[in-house]
Amino acid sequence: MRAKNYSYYINCMNLYLRFFNDEVLVENVDQAIAFLEQLSEVHIDDALRRDLARYVESNNLFPKRFKVTSKSYFIVIKTTATTMEEFKAYANGEGVTKMSEEKQSRAFTEENPGWYKAEIKFKRVLVSPDTNKCHYVDTDFEAKLKAHSVQDCYNRVVDYLRNRVDVDPRSQYPSIRGRNFKAEYLGM
Repeated sequence: MRAKNYSYYINCMNLYLRFFNDEVLVENVDQAIAFLEQLSEVHIDDALRRDLARYVESNNLFPKRFKVTSKSYFIVIKTTATTMEEFKAYANGEGVTKMSEEKQSRAFTEENPGWYKAEIKFKRVLVSPDTNKCHYVDTDFEAKLKAHSVQDCYNRVVDYLRNRVDVDPRSQYPSIRGRNFKAEYLGM
């Protein structure tokens, strides 16, 4: 049931599921389905399995509600927390613990040499020939490249764009952690 083309950072995510007072922290879709099958109120069909798998495979980091009946839902949240206590500490406003910050950072710097597909949306500076005024334009760029990690992939793409003569040096690039940069590991 699990897709093979997860974005690299999504592979580091766990799933928190909650239905009323029943909750669990799991590592994958199969474990999530196993949890839901234990709940008598939740009917598992192929459409629900596909929707859940699609959500997990997506780059969407927002929580998602799945309808159970006309008035009840279960919620799924992607998280880097490895324990329920860590997740609850974050959810209670205590912030991300040092351990989870390090884990998140490792997700970008972990050595995983091979081919990556990188997508970046950056603010490109364009100069109007009539007025000589600058304005920013959202520009999408996509590349397949060899890199040693997600961080290395990001650095190579940004360095490449900064060194192009047709890209103004005043252009602005998104954070590696933002939604405007995605890197998918394609393999060796």
